[in-house]
This record gives sequence, structure tokens and C-alpha cells, in this order.
Amino acid sequence: MNPITRIVLQLQELTLLIWRVMRGFLKAPRYWREMILQMDILGFGSLIIILLTGTFTGMVLALNSANTLQKFGVQNVTGQLVATSLIRELGPVLTSLMLAGRVGSGIAAELGSMLVSEQIDAMRALGTDPIKKLVTPRIVALVLMAPALTVVCDFVGTMGGLLISITLLHQASSVYMSSAMEAVNFNEIIGGLIKPTVFGFIIALIGCYKGLSTTGGTVGVGRSTTESVVNASILVIAMDFLLSKVIISLLLEPR
Repeated sequence: MNPITRIVLQLQELTLLIWRVMRGFLKAPRYWREMILQMDILGFGSLIIILLTGTFTGMVLALNSANTLQKFGVQNVTGQLVATSLIRELGPVLTSLMLAGRVGSGIAAELGSMLVSEQIDAMRALGTDPIKKLVTPRIVALVLMAPALTVVCDFVGTMGGLLISITLLHQASSVYMSSAMEAVNFNEIIGGLIKPTVFGFIIALIGCYKGLSTTGGTVGVGRSTTESVVNASILVIAMDFLLSKVIISLLLEPR
């Protein structure tokens, strides 16, 4: 099969999967307990790596930006620069890339293992729709948890920047915080939440699709896991460009 035909076929299968997920969410049973369980596994299970990623990103941002701003005599806007960078770009993208590596790969590996061990066939034989039982709860959970984790990443990143500003740059905490608060407004927050919501959907969808299309036994599970991480990461970065353009045009440009 040539690459173009394969891409068209995969887009067709993804579209069909999205339709089945939407239809499954609107009809009972909805497996609420499974959704809450997945929110715990996918969301709270990723909290530690998000805390570490956000904190060190904020510290590096403060360190690099303060040195540059000092040359222009505007070091007092370090907090605003750190907060704006995190809310607009780094918080959503880094959080999503961490989720693609940890959660997307986990979903693909779990569903792929269930497929090759014929557990999904057994589920169908018992009258349970695997899309409603396995795919929909994971997508809903990640769509809800990705924005929440991004808010955590933004907050700890800003606090990491504050730590560097106080200890290494000898800047008053009040100066840093007042500057950072100038970056927090309604449009910035909305824009910063739209991105991870879309990214969470993409990561979960790709993970589920790769898991359910696994072939080749245990070797195929490893291949699906790798493809899930690579494809989800590329789509997140590509979609980030498109969403940034739309958000800047609609929410952030002065009118």
C-alpha cells in the first residue's frame, strides 16, 4: 500500500472512531466510574512529572530572560515574561508532550495488549462495545485532565521563576508577583485552556487508535506504542501553530 493511500485510510478510520466515540458518549451506558478511574490514572498519575516539568521550566525562563532584560534595564518585568510564556505557549505544549509520552503510550500499549490477547474480542462476544467501555472514558478523562494539569504547570512554573528571581537575581518578590499578575487576564487564561483541551483529545484519540489497530503480536504492541508517541507529539506541535494563530487573532490582538 502506497503512503498516500495509507494516510487516507488512516484518516478515514480516525474519523469513524471519532464518530463512534461521540455516539457512544451520547447513549447509555456511559461508564462514569470508568471515566473517573481513568481521570485518576491518566491525570493524577501524571502530576509528579508535570510539577517537575513546570517548576524547572519556570526557573530556566526566569534565569535566561532576566539576564536579557537586564541589558535593556527592564528586569522588573521578569515575572510578566515568565507568566506570559508559560500561559500562552510552554505550559500547554510541555504538559501535552509529557502526556503524549506517558499517557498516550500507556493507552496504546494497554489497548494493544488487550487486542492481541483477544480480550477485546471476548468483550464483544459478551455484548460490550469496546469503544464505549475503553475508548470514550479515556478520551473524556484526558480532555478534562489536560487543561487542569496545564494550570498546575503554569502555576508551579511561575513559582519556580519567583524562586530564581529572589535567590539568584535578588529581585523583590512583590516586584516579580505584581509583574506576573499583569500577564493573567481573562483572554490569556481562555487561550491557555483551549490548547490543552484540544491536545488532550488528540493524544487520547491517537493512543486509542494505535492500540486498537495493533497487529503482529507483542512486537506490534511496541510498534504501536512508539507510533502513538511520535504521531501525537507531531500533531500537538503542528496544531499548536494553528491554534496560536486563531487565538492571537480572536482573543489577544488589540481591537
